[in-house]
Amino acid sequence: MNLAAPEQQMHVATLRRYPVKSMLGETVEELFVDERGVQGDRRLALVDTQTGRIASAKQARLWRDLLQCNAGVHDGRVQIRLPDGTMVPADDDGTDEQLSRLLSRPVRLVDGRQQGATIERADPDQVLEQGVDAEVEAPLLELAQGTPGDSFVDFAPMHVITTATLERIGTEAERYRPNLVIATPPGYPAYAENDWVGRTLAIGQVQIRGMGPTPRCVIPTLEHGRLARAPHALRTPAKENRVQSFDFGVLPCAGAYFEVIADGTIRTGEAISLR
Repeated sequence: MNLAAPEQQMHVATLRRYPVKSMLGETVEELFVDERGVQGDRRLALVDTQTGRIASAKQARLWRDLLQCNAGVHDGRVQIRLPDGTMVPADDDGTDEQLSRLLSRPVRLVDGRQQGATIERADPDQVLEQGVDAEVEAPLLELAQGTPGDSFVDFAPMHVITTATLERIGTEAERYRPNLVIATPPGYPAYAENDWVGRTLAIGQVQIRGMGPTPRCVIPTLEHGRLARAPHALRTPAKENRVQSFDFGVLPCAGAYFEVIADGTIRTGEAISLR
């Protein structure tokens, strides 16, 4: 019989990184993390050359096709697989042109976030009600306000979610784009990540500290490669877990943002303790 506390039975289920913002990413066996977040995660992004804003599927009307592309690191280079299966290196001269044709907008791939870089965050409730092609309210969101360095993360260095939360919502981890999926024991409460603000997860030599619940946008509801649309990926947390998220307001949340307070390498299967 395992008499350990539930927090002592947690372990690393999967690790993921997303080399290009709003494209599908890759599952890996280990990740190096430091105060800037996950090495190789969201270090590239597309700039809309008409507006100067960063392309993000949070504005589904313009950029949802990014979720049909997949980016991974091979032999030290970021490779992008287009929807037709074509592989293009991110640093090839013709890649901007190919992506512009795919997205029907002129874009260029950049590898460092400029100060004040923004994305459009379409109102998720309006998108669900009116459809992905509707012109809805889309306030600007400044990227990476809680993260040192020049990556293109939305806010914080790392995003974490538990299997308990995913099972409660009934959807795949890929939709929420976490870096770390934590396997929790049977009976562990969904949305427990809400209560991890200021608490530390120890994973080997790595320590990460909870910053706050992760607000959800329309992205989890969209098609993700082979995954069909899933409105419940937003509607369920909207019904069950509307909580205060930083200074953003009371919003549907799933998972939590974390900062790295002791860097190192996280590996799949490692035990996790909550302190």
